[in-house]
Amino acid sequence: MLTTLDLDEYVYGALRAGASGFLLKDSGPERLLAAVAAVAGGDALFAPSVTRRLVEAYARQTASEQPADLDALTSRELEVLKLIARGLSNLEIADRLYISEATVKTHLNRTMTKLDLDSRAQAVVVAYESGLVAPGR
Repeated sequence: MLTTLDLDEYVYGALRAGASGFLLKDSGPERLLAAVAAVAGGDALFAPSVTRRLVEAYARQTASEQPADLDALTSRELEVLKLIARGLSNLEIADRLYISEATVKTHLNRTMTKLDLDSRAQAVVVAYESGLVAPGR
């Protein structure tokens, strides 16, 4: 999503609709091209201010909200999900775990299927929501 309005309701609406990116029009052409390439490669890209607010919002969630049930995931799927939530690309995850990029994609696809997610961005949100990762750690 490309917009001039840096409003939370737009970000949340875009995520619910399955967006894999959210940039402001003042991001510049290089950032826009990088975002298109990232999304085409299966990654997500958000404006830094948006990412910061998303992480802060989910970190503040109340205990009454039910996080995703991660028990259905294998240990490797959890490991990949953690690294995705840390902002690593598929290639960076592959290098870190000594697996192929295709294997990373397979783990991510299985994770998204098991958790009924539509985008990589939603997977990041679930990782924070569930407490699998926390901001700053």
